[in-house]
Amino acid sequence: MSSVPSVNLQDFVSGDAKRKEKFIKEIGSAFEDIGFVALSGHFLSDELVEDLYKEIKGFFNLPQEVKDGYEIEGIGGQRGYTSFGKEHAKGKKEGDLKEFWHFGQYVEDNPALEEEYPENVTVNELSTFNEVGKETYKMLEKTAKYVLRALALHLNLEETYFDDYIKNGNSILRPIHYPPIETEPKNAVRAAAHGDINLITLLMGAHGKGLQVKNHADEWVDAIAQPDELMINVGDMLSRLTNNKLKSTIHQVVNPPKELWGTSRYSVPFFMHPVGDMSLNCLENCIDDENPKLYEDTTAGEFLHERLIELGLIKK
Repeated sequence: MSSVPSVNLQDFVSGDAKRKEKFIKEIGSAFEDIGFVALSGHFLSDELVEDLYKEIKGFFNLPQEVKDGYEIEGIGGQRGYTSFGKEHAKGKKEGDLKEFWHFGQYVEDNPALEEEYPENVTVNELSTFNEVGKETYKMLEKTAKYVLRALALHLNLEETYFDDYIKNGNSILRPIHYPPIETEPKNAVRAAAHGDINLITLLMGAHGKGLQVKNHADEWVDAIAQPDELMINVGDMLSRLTNNKLKSTIHQVVNPPKELWGTSRYSVPFFMHPVGDMSLNCLENCIDDENPKLYEDTTAGEFLHERLIELGLIKK
């Protein structure tokens, strides 16, 4: 496959059985073949997208000492600010050429999870930053819920199989700033080749060259979305759950050509995580003689902890 397929979520929510079936087939095939789709018809309005970019550019343009005040020790970067070069891909020593912010879950009716998750961090310098971030989080979470419903049907599960696992899930909205490159990077790229940890990732801002995905022929393919599309990919948790029937695809963000080094790049992934006690044991209907069980039993919380250690975000 030499390009990322496009799908329209409105087919799934249209109330038309044929359009719904078409969407399930298209997204299921894409996630089995390359692990990525470009999705239109989501729940983000143009106005909300515009507001979000205005807010995140406003934050990343704040003086460094102000931003540093929002870097919270001891929580593995789960909320607030993470400064330039702190995170690296699994197996890499060099830090990625990026800084980012984390919005986390807005827990409803679950005091135990409210206690477990770190609190969201309020930016005092920008009056609507947190409000716009929360609205974006909610709309991406809603979009992800319907994508997972389609995937449940593709996997011959009950349509709402994932609903209870993702309600109050440990999902993260991560506005990223890749600053201008000032000197030749030593073995570092904006985001080194990696697979995502979570169930699915919804990415805003893949509108120019930079994001690349690796297809089954081991070739890097440019993944470029239209302005009204989100790029959506399978994460490692969903890959484990489905015994690799749905593929978690390796992807990277490469450095731009030298003439564009002086430019910033912004992207905003939403990492859809379930609650920590969700079982990631391979689904029985994804195991057979031709596809023996590939992964040990684990939970989403155990798997996340293990991966955060590998990424250098928390200590053992």
